[in-house]
Amino acid sequence: MNVRAVIFCLLWPIAALAQGFAGLGSDADGFAVPQPGRQFDFPADHGPHPDYRIEWWYLTANLKAADGTSYGLQWTLFRSALAPGEGEGWTSPQVWFAHAAVTTPDAHFATERFARGGIGQAGVQADPFRAWIDEWAMEGPDLDTLSLSAQGPDFGYDMALQADGPLVFQGQDGYSVKSADGQASYYYSQPFYSITGILVLPGGPVQVTGSAWLDREWSSQPLSETQSGWDWFSLSFESGEKLMGFRLRQRDGTFYSASTWIDPDGGTTAYPDGSFTAEPVTQSAVAERHVPTTWRVRLPDRGVDVSVEALNTEAWMPLAIPYWEGPVHITGSHDGVGYLEMTGYE
Repeated sequence: MNVRAVIFCLLWPIAALAQGFAGLGSDADGFAVPQPGRQFDFPADHGPHPDYRIEWWYLTANLKAADGTSYGLQWTLFRSALAPGEGEGWTSPQVWFAHAAVTTPDAHFATERFARGGIGQAGVQADPFRAWIDEWAMEGPDLDTLSLSAQGPDFGYDMALQADGPLVFQGQDGYSVKSADGQASYYYSQPFYSITGILVLPGGPVQVTGSAWLDREWSSQPLSETQSGWDWFSLSFESGEKLMGFRLRQRDGTFYSASTWIDPDGGTTAYPDGSFTAEPVTQSAVAERHVPTTWRVRLPDRGVDVSVEALNTEAWMPLAIPYWEGPVHITGSHDGVGYLEMTGYE
């Protein structure tokens, strides 16, 4: 069997996800399904949940250099399961893959790693916290104090993070509904990191500081079969307030949305479908696709009416699962920075 065939066998569930993200709308097939009212258990819940099909540890950061240049950074570890349960050695049904990226005003660098579970090449342990794949790692004594590293063919980074606020539970106490049919995930965030470190770019090392946001999410069927992809926003305003919002695109042209308003002290207000709106303003030709790279985002209950504009419209992730992910600037009723992820654009 050649190398390509081996990779396909190991990563078949990832290939399924890449098809318009339809794999996330398939039946749960014996996997555990999120239910409302879950009592989260920390630090254990910082670790993996192998009875669920899909899970991620997803960190993004908005950065600045001493000369004022803006940058963005992504580090994501995914777990995708062939079947429920952990298993041992090569019998493990767990598949791991990871994405790393750096965005500058005029360049975007991205790379990925793959691993099969059970052999020590990748995984997550809760206490002390460590998430890794090969030499990439996000680790520390706990989730509040972390080091972060990744390397690609033409970029890398080594960063230090410190949380100065509490964990935030998205949706209803961490139960995040994704469709009118009731599909849902468990979802919490740490949006209060300060971050500092060095980006290694083709032009040389760059010292940067900024803010970072970690999302933790797991499920077995997070989308409805009628949904084709999502547009997800994490927005940090200069006032210290934050907003997470997403819209899931229905195949009939309608949308399902949800959002969470986050106070500077970590208090939250969850908003139901329709309260948060995101409307494309400017389309850009990216990777032979038309992708929205300027948006009008509104949450009327909080007086939010802002323009969200990509730092670099070319922030396409040309990976096994292709998508757009990059830093954004916010102007309008509120000013600030954030991150935008868009999936399912074909």
